[in-house]
Formats: sequence, C-alpha cells, structure tokens
Amino acid sequence: MDRYTGKRLDGRYEIHELVGVGGMAVVYRAYDTIDDRAVAIKILKDEFLGNEDFIRRFKNESKAIAVLSHPNIVKVFDVSFGDRIQYIVEEYIDGITLKEYLDQQKRIKWKEAIHFTVQILRALQHAHEKGIVHRDIKPQNIMLLQDGTIKVTDFGIARFSHSETRTMTDKAIGSVHYIAPEQARGDLTDEKTDIYSVGVMLYEMLTGQLPFEADNAVSVAIMQLQTDPKPLRELNSSIPEGLEEITLKAMQKNPERRYQSAAEMLRDIEVFRRNPSTKFQYKYFIDEKPTKYIDAINSVKNNEQPGYNDNYDYEEELEEEPVRKKKPVAVLVIAGIAVAFLIVTLSFGVAALIHNMNQGPGDVTLPNYVNKNIDDVKNSIDTGATYHFEFKEEQKSDPDAQEGTILEQLPKAGTTVKENAVITLTVSSGGKALTLQDYAGSSQADVEAALTRLGLEYKVQMVTSDTVDKGTVVRTDPPAGTEVTAGKNVIYLYVSSGKEIKKVAVPNVAGSTLEEARTTIQSVGLTVGKETQQASDQPEGTVLETDPLNGVKVDEGTAVNLVISSGPAQKIITIYVQLPKNVTHDIVLKGYVGNNLSVTKTVNPSYNDVCELKFTGDKGTQTLTIALDDEKYNIYSLNFDVGEGKLQWSTAYVEPDSDSSEDSPASGQVSPND
Repeated sequence: MDRYTGKRLDGRYEIHELVGVGGMAVVYRAYDTIDDRAVAIKILKDEFLGNEDFIRRFKNESKAIAVLSHPNIVKVFDVSFGDRIQYIVEEYIDGITLKEYLDQQKRIKWKEAIHFTVQILRALQHAHEKGIVHRDIKPQNIMLLQDGTIKVTDFGIARFSHSETRTMTDKAIGSVHYIAPEQARGDLTDEKTDIYSVGVMLYEMLTGQLPFEADNAVSVAIMQLQTDPKPLRELNSSIPEGLEEITLKAMQKNPERRYQSAAEMLRDIEVFRRNPSTKFQYKYFIDEKPTKYIDAINSVKNNEQPGYNDNYDYEEELEEEPVRKKKPVAVLVIAGIAVAFLIVTLSFGVAALIHNMNQGPGDVTLPNYVNKNIDDVKNSIDTGATYHFEFKEEQKSDPDAQEGTILEQLPKAGTTVKENAVITLTVSSGGKALTLQDYAGSSQADVEAALTRLGLEYKVQMVTSDTVDKGTVVRTDPPAGTEVTAGKNVIYLYVSSGKEIKKVAVPNVAGSTLEEARTTIQSVGLTVGKETQQASDQPEGTVLETDPLNGVKVDEGTAVNLVISSGPAQKIITIYVQLPKNVTHDIVLKGYVGNNLSVTKTVNPSYNDVCELKFTGDKGTQTLTIALDDEKYNIYSLNFDVGEGKLQWSTAYVEPDSDSSEDSPASGQVSPND
C-alpha cells in the first residue's frame, strides 16, 4: 500500500485508492466528507517539491485554472500548497482515456472522430479565451465517458515542463508525438500550439496511426520539424477530402498557416458537417523558398554527405597549376573551327524557321480545364510554354461552385485544335446576386439556416448587448438591403452574448471577522455563499479562506463560500471507571467536572464491572470526581491540552447501610498523591 491510501488530507479528503501515475503526479480516488461527493486528487511527486520556481508557478497556475468552467473540461474544486504536499482536487470521471479507446478500436469512423474533436475544440476555445494554453493535448489527457462526452484534463501542470530543460531528450519530451514544431524547438507557444496537437489526434483517429513514428523521441521531434505527414486518404480512402484538408491545415508546421483559433477550426468543421462533399481548396506543403544550388565538389570535400566517399582527392585537383597558355598556332586553328561550326548551325536554324513558317500553326489536343481555377489555367505551363491559346471568358452564376471555377469549355477536352485557337471558358461567378434581408432580432440558428439555404458563407461574431437577448442576431455586415452574391460575399453575423458580465477579483478576507468579510465581499459586487465551520488556532468567527481563492477573477454576482474558524478543536477524553466487585444491586454513578454535575448513570457491577465515560473540552486541566450513591469513589485529572485523563485518588465502595463513615476511609484507600 502506498503512503496516502487510507489517509485523510486536511481533515476533509479520504483517500480510497490509487487510480493512476503520471510523469509529474499521482492520482487517487477520494471522498470529500464536507461536500459528500467522490473526487479525484492529483498529488505532485516528491521530486518537484524542492523546486521553488516550479512551486511558485504551480500556485499561480492553479489559481488561474480555478476560473475554468466548461462541460468539456474536468472541473477543479480545490488546491492545496502545503510544504510537504501539493495537490489539486478535481471532478472524478468514471470513464477511460481516449488513448485506451483508440487502442481498443484502432481506427474509428470519421463522424465519431468529428464528434470527439468538436468537444475538445470547444474546451480549448473556452480555455484560450481565459488566457490558458494547455500545451499537452494528447489522447492520454482526454477522458471519455460512456455517453460519448469528452472531458479535457491536466490543464496547467504541463505548461511548466519547460522549466526543467529545453534539450531534446526522452525525458524532456513526454508527448513528442503530439507536440507542435515550435514546441519541439523550444520557442514560445500560444493557442495555435494546441491546434496542432488536435490535428495530430484527429489524424490518429481517422487513420489508426500516428503521423510521425521513429525509434526514439528525438527522431520523432526532428520529423515534427522537417517531415510532412503522409496524406490521410492514402491510408484510409474513405476519409472525405474536406476532412483531410481540415486535418492537414491544423497540422501545418508554420503556425501562421494553421487555424488561428479553435473557433476558426470549429467553423470549418461545421461547414463540413452540413455538407461532407465540401472541399476547401487549401494548398499544403508548398515549398515557397527559392531554389538552392549546392556546390557538389565542396559539399563532398566538406563531408556534407554523410556516408559518401569516392576516394577521390578533390584537394589535389583544385590545387593543380593553371593550364599553360596555348601556342599562337593552336589558338588560330581552334578559332577557325568554331567559326565554321557557327555558320553551319545558323544555316540549319534559318532553314527550320522557314519550314515552320510555311507549315503554319501545329495541331494539338485540347486539355481538360473543367473544375480548374481560371487564374491557374491562364498561368499554367501548358497554355504558355508549350503552345498558345486565346481564352474567351463567359460568366455564369452557380451557388455550388466557387467563384473562378471553370464550369464548361468549348471545344471540349480531347478535341484536336490548332495552336492559337480561341477557347471559350464558362467561369462561375458564384451564386446569384440577391438582396440581404434584415435578420436583426432573429435567432442565430434560424439565420444560419437561412444563409445556408441561400448558399451564402457566414462568420459569427459574439457581441455584448444590454438590449438584445442572448443568442439573437444584433446586426449583419454588410447591412440589410445590400446586394450580395453566393460564393463571393461573406456575411458577418453579430450575435448577442447577453449583457456584459463584469469580472471581479475575489477580495482577500482571510483573518477578518465574519461580518467584515461579508461587507467586503458585497462591496465589490459579489455575494456570500455557503459558510463552513472548521476548527483552527484562530479565534472563533475568524475567516480562514474563501472559495474561489482570493485574487481569482469571477463574474459579478458570483457567490463566494467562506471557511470560518470554530475555535480550537474539541478534544475527547475517555475514562474507564472500575466498579466495585461482589455488588449485585444497582448503583447511581455521578460525575462532577469541577463543581458541575456532568453525568448521571445507573450501573450494576454484576452485569458490567467497567463504566465508560467521555468528556469534551477545549484546553486546560480540570478535576473529575466520580461518586457512587453520592459517596466519593474516584478523582481524575482531565488534561485537555494533551487529551489525557489520569486517576489521582480512589477509595473502596461502601454499602449504603454499612456502619463505615466517610471520616474513616476503608481499606484500599489510595492517597491523592499516588
């Protein structure tokens, strides 16, 4: 058994069992005795407790994570920053990791992959809006519930893995198969780093394999930096082209060519979900750098080709003496031969030119231009370097084809025509021109459906509004009444997110009285929530802490829970009174703490010769006097500082009708000093 199972943390969390061990933390299933719920507790490993920089950042990050509240993010309930233990209390998830699910299924259907990806992106969108970048998105950090719900875990801790080192080692790169190129280089990272990791996970879900695999972590990291992934449809031809485009755009090595936000990727996925035949026409893996020319001899000489050796001494060749000057006679002979060769070449060239002029334009087979972009056709090699055509363009409205796409050609592809022939190309102008309606006041869902039916592309922008209900369109850009064309114009929908919610930092009221804390919290626009009592060394009624923690920014009006000191913890002392032997009748037992009667019991030694009594106190020492039938029997000292009771004096029990008197102690009397 490990050292935490069976223990209680901070008098509240009962550790039940170990459920997982990660690179930086150990995770337990526990029970929260105050809120009566199962929780997961993540305890940092001991080796990180000595790193002051890590602990400082961990505290700050834990406070930031506390503001995350999203159905697809595992909720953080509590954090603790003790000297000997650092832990985070999270929502307990009864499910499996996405990694375990993929190991079972190998490859999953593309609709299921989209279902998971959308939930992950929504979680990341919420985190990014709060300024938190996950930086360790991988299937091992995604929990999957039985109903298909996704929960993203491990926010924050992974952000500090770079504090150890930026060296490319197996230890430093725990998630090398999913990290973005800039992360592998040790560069600064942002939201687009998480987008890359989502792209890799989507690639794995759709194809059943990772895009980059090698024998060690460093090799995989180098592949992340230099190697393009194999197109998904080569591994699984059933993947729609549009979904392949989305995946590869998320995995672009240059962050500027990726999706710039989770919201942007979600919009493309939504377009694809409505029409799986959608193609985005993204261009990937194009080398935009100029061609580089390499000096082959110097490359070999400088050992730039590892493993290559032709045993030729290039140094020797390069250091040969310059070629001696030719004698004058040899120079004249060579010049004469060159002039003769030039005359012959020009003669053949002029003859060929005259022949071609007499022959006229040659016959060529017309290529297929349908479904290509008109600009690409005009600039292609086939229409310029090899032979020439004269293109005549005709416009046609088509909501199903992007603007500039060639719909028809005359003559048709495969027809034999002369060079310089006139080719008529019918080019899509996008959809038909129409007047944009006034959608202000309509619901977002209704307007999106209407624009989709019209073939109009749209983008949603959320704006705050004190007058328009949440989820209702405030305005459009371009405005109502503007003439727009499907496939050409993008309609921006400005949708109300409701009234602007002011963010307020939870004030620091620790050490204040309860009334002072209530006044302070209410003065900044927050409310007082649940008030919980907890024993402590602070005076009774003193505020110990708040939930959320002080400094965390929350929505105005949020309830702040208070933990209040109930004073020092009550200690219980148990006393076992040995009753007289050979007594068969009932006896009245009374216990006096100081001068106050604390307990009265009727006992019968013939049934049980020991009587158990419990006494509660805060601190200090008090005297307990036990009387049997109103006669002193035992005297104890109760020390509540240490929680211990000691017998100080005792005497034998005297029957009520006995001739013995209190002034004559019976045999067996013990001195109070014993």
